[in-house]
Amino acid sequence: MTALEKALDYSKKIGIDECEIIELKKKVTTVRITDSGIAEIKQNYDKSYGVRLIHDKKIASIQTTNEQGLEEMINNAFQTSPNLRSREFWKGLPYKASQKTLNGTFDEKLEQISGSEAIDIAQTMINSANNSKITTITGSLNIVSEDYELMNSNGLNFKEKATYISGIINSESEQGTLPVSGIGHGSCRTLANFTPEQIGEDAKTMCVESINPQKINSDLYSIIFEPYSVGELLAFVVASNFNFKTYSERKSCFSDQFEKEIAVKELSLIDDPHIPEGIGTKSVDDEGIETKKQNLIEKGIFKNTFSDLFDGYKEEKKSTGNALRLGSPMGKSSEPIPISSPHNLKINSGDQSQSEMIKETKQGLLVGRLWYTYAVNPIKGDFSCTARSGIRIIKNGEIIGPGKTVRIIHNLPTMMKNISAIGNNQRNVIQWASLPSITPSIKAENISVNAI
Repeated sequence: MTALEKALDYSKKIGIDECEIIELKKKVTTVRITDSGIAEIKQNYDKSYGVRLIHDKKIASIQTTNEQGLEEMINNAFQTSPNLRSREFWKGLPYKASQKTLNGTFDEKLEQISGSEAIDIAQTMINSANNSKITTITGSLNIVSEDYELMNSNGLNFKEKATYISGIINSESEQGTLPVSGIGHGSCRTLANFTPEQIGEDAKTMCVESINPQKINSDLYSIIFEPYSVGELLAFVVASNFNFKTYSERKSCFSDQFEKEIAVKELSLIDDPHIPEGIGTKSVDDEGIETKKQNLIEKGIFKNTFSDLFDGYKEEKKSTGNALRLGSPMGKSSEPIPISSPHNLKINSGDQSQSEMIKETKQGLLVGRLWYTYAVNPIKGDFSCTARSGIRIIKNGEIIGPGKTVRIIHNLPTMMKNISAIGNNQRNVIQWASLPSITPSIKAENISVNAI
């Protein structure tokens, strides 16, 4: 009998109504890059457990690495349940998981990768970022493999193996009038589809093209957000507005706009948990509910929200299969209480190349990366972000040079109705400790830009 089976049997023996238990075995290989070289490689192997107990509609939780102490901790948590608040809306854990095999979610080569192989990949990233104008290169490579098992007292038993790989390079230059930098990033689920050379090339290009930046006057601009900066906006400004809890509590800037037009008809925003190589791709969510592709925005119309069991039950709705136990740097954790979150936020590609978008811009900026992105007033949709290196100034259809740091202060509903072009250069993007997305470049008009 496995540790999970023993824990479930014990929970039934002492009279607990429902018990959900997770076992997560995780291997994380991290190569750290500093001063243009390999500084450190670490390989961590962890096994951990998460337990959620529901008794008299009261919810208690445990997280531990101590397999032998599971029964004692379950008993202790059970003893505290009389002090907890009853969740009268709770309707129960699921009874079965409809598991499917999805392409591009597990790779034996990544699961078995050696430290020396990981170092070779990281070195390729460094080599492709090298340039006589680059002063220093930093970054990291993370490779994750995990073995996840979820069981509950209703008979659900779900097992999944998954792999992930993500690399990031920051190239910095002190040549010219000001220090500048550039970023390159890549992520996927299989080794064959990971391109370390492109990561270094992207970082090098952004950095070199940012040398000797010019002042940008405060004004309204057309802005072309490249995929990495669009991912930043999706993760820290857009996504929360489609969380069912946020929407139902009227804290979304679109809470009054369901089934209404909230963006240009060319924009469709999809939560796609089945896309090959997506960092968030999975057939079953972390509560055992089957995942499904959802159009959050369909041709400009607000169509759906995402939720887990708890938030769905609270408003007498069903879960959309969006319960996640997010782990770091990627994958799952054994966190006993999941959260509602999208799997892979995807913006459908448009029909313009980025160069065509630039040619049609009279006064604009090409923004490669954003920093300090956050909602200033989430209910109204006001947000702020800072563009530093990776800014190019566009005049009459041509890039005339790099730009200095600016702050962008804008409103999400306004911006989404002023999107003038969507690129055809869709890429996988994941911000550090944040949401994965698949997105092309996006151009928006009349955005307020303030010089710093």
